[in-house]
Amino acid sequence: MTLRIGIIGAGIMGADHARIFTEEVPGTVLQVICDADQKRAAAVADSTGALHVVSDPLAVINDAAVDAVVIAAPDQFHAPLTLACIAASKPVLCEKPLSQDSKECLAVLAAEEKSGRHTVQIGFMRRFDPSYAEIKSMLARGDLGKALMFHCFHRNVAPAYDFRPEMAICNSAPHEFDVARWMLGSDFKSISVFRPPSGGETAPVFMVLETVAGHLVNIEVNISATYGYDVRGELVGEKGTAFLRAPVKADVNLGLQQFNTYPADWRPRFVDAYRQQNSAWVKSINTGKPNLGASAWDGYCSTAVAEAGVEALHSGKTVAVTQIAKPNFYL
Repeated sequence: MTLRIGIIGAGIMGADHARIFTEEVPGTVLQVICDADQKRAAAVADSTGALHVVSDPLAVINDAAVDAVVIAAPDQFHAPLTLACIAASKPVLCEKPLSQDSKECLAVLAAEEKSGRHTVQIGFMRRFDPSYAEIKSMLARGDLGKALMFHCFHRNVAPAYDFRPEMAICNSAPHEFDVARWMLGSDFKSISVFRPPSGGETAPVFMVLETVAGHLVNIEVNISATYGYDVRGELVGEKGTAFLRAPVKADVNLGLQQFNTYPADWRPRFVDAYRQQNSAWVKSINTGKPNLGASAWDGYCSTAVAEAGVEALHSGKTVAVTQIAKPNFYL
C-alpha cells in the first residue's frame, strides 16, 4: 500500500518532513505541498518530487487523493486544521503545539472522541529519539530504581522569531513538558518559573515542576545560547543516573584541543527521532495499530502546563497545573 501524503506548510519543518518521507520512509508518496507562498511550496515540491502544489489547506484535507495530512503551518493554524482533518476522517500528524490555548485543545479532544477514531498524532518526536528511549527502557526494567528527578536543558543559537519570554514556555518548552511526562509516567501538578534579573528579553527561563507522583523536574530554556543547538538531560534514580547522549559524528584533535561541534538547529540532533516518528506514523495508519506517538490528549496536557508556566512567569509564584479528567477515549 502506498500512502499519499499532503503537507501543509512549506517552511523549515514542512520541507524537512517532505525530505524525510521522500528519502527515508518507504511506501509513501508526496501528493501535494501546500503553502500560502506558492514559490516556497513549488521549491519544496521540486526538490522532493511532490505531485502537486496548492495554497488552500482545506483543499488538501478534503482531497480524495490525499490519505493523510502533515500540519507544519504556523502554530495558530494547528488546532483549526486538525479539526478539519478529524471532520474529513484523515489521519493527521500535527507539529507541536496542538494549540497554545487549552480551550482549542479541548475542542480537538471533543471532536476526535465524537468521531470515534484516533486520528491525531502530535509531533513530539523526542519520544522516538534513541537516547530518551534508552533511558525510558532502563526505568521500565528497574535498572535505575525509582525515578526521583529529571534535569533538562534546551539551548538555541539565537531566536528564530520575534521573541518574548512567554515563548520559551509555550513554544520551546512543550517538548520538555511532553517528554518528561512520558519518561516519568506522571502528569505535572505545579510549576514555578525564574529568570536572571539581567539578560534582557532573551534571558534564559528556568522552570521547576513537580509531578503528581512526586518527581521533581527542572527545565532551562535558553533561546540565545550562541554556541550551538544543545539539548541535554539527566534522569536521577534511586540506584543511579542516566544522561542523554546526543549523536556525535567525530571527535576532533586539532591545535592543541580536542572537541566536537554543535549543530545550528534541532534537525541534526533529532534526525533519527523524526525519521522513526514518521515511519511509525505511516505504519500505524497502514496497520490500524497505535504507536508510541503523542496523542491529542498529550498535546492538551503540554498546553495546560505551558499556560500555568506563563502565569507563574508573570506572578512570580508557584502555580498549580489544572487539567480535566482524562477521557476514557484516551485511556
